[in-house]
Amino acid sequence: MMRPFRFCVMGPGNIADRFVRSVRMLDEGAGGFDPVLPGGFPARQDGGVTVAAVASKSAQKASAFAASHGIAASYGSYEEMLVKERPDAVYISTVPASHAELAAMCLDHGVPVLCEKAMFTCGRDAEEILGRSERENVFVMEALWSRFLPANRTAKRWLDEGRIGRLISLEAAIGFAAPSDPESRYRSKSLGGGATTDILVYAYALADMMLPSRPEVRHVHAVFGETGVDVTDRVLLTAGGVTASLFASFDAPLEERLELIGTKGRIKLAHPHYADCAVLYGPDGREADRFGDAHESAGFVYEIAETIRCVRAGLTESPVVPHDLTRRCAALFDQVYAGRHPPAAPPLLLAD
Repeated sequence: MMRPFRFCVMGPGNIADRFVRSVRMLDEGAGGFDPVLPGGFPARQDGGVTVAAVASKSAQKASAFAASHGIAASYGSYEEMLVKERPDAVYISTVPASHAELAAMCLDHGVPVLCEKAMFTCGRDAEEILGRSERENVFVMEALWSRFLPANRTAKRWLDEGRIGRLISLEAAIGFAAPSDPESRYRSKSLGGGATTDILVYAYALADMMLPSRPEVRHVHAVFGETGVDVTDRVLLTAGGVTASLFASFDAPLEERLELIGTKGRIKLAHPHYADCAVLYGPDGREADRFGDAHESAGFVYEIAETIRCVRAGLTESPVVPHDLTRRCAALFDQVYAGRHPPAAPPLLLAD
């Protein structure tokens, strides 16, 4: 029998809590799974899947997280965990400013990486880490769960089937009133905060998924807050005769949506970064079809299953979240910050 696939976690916290629960869901799951097309809930992996250990700069924090989740081992050192556990893959869930450093550490030990979004805060880091992944043949993927969601993939299928005719426009808006604390992960420059790394990353990744060809950035406008990070962004893209408008903000609760407008109808998804429903409207404006997904946390489960599939197949990247997408998204962050001082270099192994 195949042995269980062993994940280790870098950075205990709220998002890591969801990851661990999703690993457990996958280990107990049933049904079919296609990483490219909408399908059923991912099947239980051959041999099973488990979280073997968790690490943090704080041994106490790691120990408490391990105890609360029934994880066998915890460490106060990221590198010690890599050396002693030799996992099949690591999930990095620290703040964005530390992602590149921790991913590099994993590559130093030949360990595949699933890293929470935004994986990088600048194009330089993306090129360095992804280039190493490709040269050293070690799998690396940004954890953009929205590209796996069945509702979003159904919208893409409807689009490809021509159910709204020819796509002419895409509009995406994601935003909320983020906490005003300047030391929060949303607004702290040293932690890699900003609307780009937290929510614009979703809008760009979904636009790239829906557009007929690789998007070109035509215009970028950013508003910066008192801490030096971007708080509101507007980006205009074009691709194959289609115009795409992206709006991301920390300053107001937007009507979060992804709308695909075609010559014969439109498709609308509410809260597209965690969408559970896609609605298709015909040329008369009436609802013509609807897809609903009842699987809570399915996005996490799908990206975990895809990581296992790719690592076992010996791949360096996933076709669902390819390296090229992550590179281009990081390059967009550079454009947002063009004319401003770049984000401060993080101190060694920032707090998680």
